Amino acid sequence: MDEILEILEKDARVSVEEIAKMLKKKPADVRKKIAQYEKDGIIIAYKAVINRELVKDKNAEVRAIIEVNLVPQKDLGFDKIAERIYSFPEVSGCFLVSGTYDLLVFVRGKDLHTVARFVSEKLSPMEHVRGVVTHFLLKKYKEDGIMLKQKDEDKRIAISY
Repeated sequence: MDEILEILEKDARVSVEEIAKMLKKKPADVRKKIAQYEKDGIIIAYKAVINRELVKDKNAEVRAIIEVNLVPQKDLGFDKIAERIYSFPEVSGCFLVSGTYDLLVFVRGKDLHTVARFVSEKLSPMEHVRGVVTHFLLKKYKEDGIMLKQKDEDKRIAISY
C-alpha cells in the first residue's frame, strides 16, 4: 500500500506538511495524491476511534454482531441481499465472509430490545435469509489496531526494605 495511505490510516490528523517531511516529498505532491485518492474513492472518510466505555452517556448504544446464513440468488449471488441488509439504518457494517455463515453484520440500537426487534422483525423474515446468530458486544478491548483499555494505576503502596 502507498506510504501516504499507511500514514493516514494510522492517524488521519497528520498534516500534509508532516507527511511530506516524513516521505521527503513536496507538500503540493502529497496534497495532490490525497485529493486523487479521495476522488477515486480510495479514501472514503476520516474518523476518530472513540472508546465509548469512557464516554459517560446515558444514551449509550447496544452493539451486536450477527452471523447471517443466506441462500444465494440465481445470477446475483449474495450481493443483492447484502445490499438490502446493509441499507437498514441499524446496520453499521456488513461483510461477506468465508466459513459457516455468509455475512457478518454489525448492528447498533438504543437498547437490547431495539436490536432484538431488528433481528426478529426485519432481518430474520427476509427472503433468502436462512438463519441468524446474534452476539451482543459486552466489552471492546481493541479497535482498528488501537487498544482501548487504559492501563490501571497500581494503587498499592510501594514497599521498600
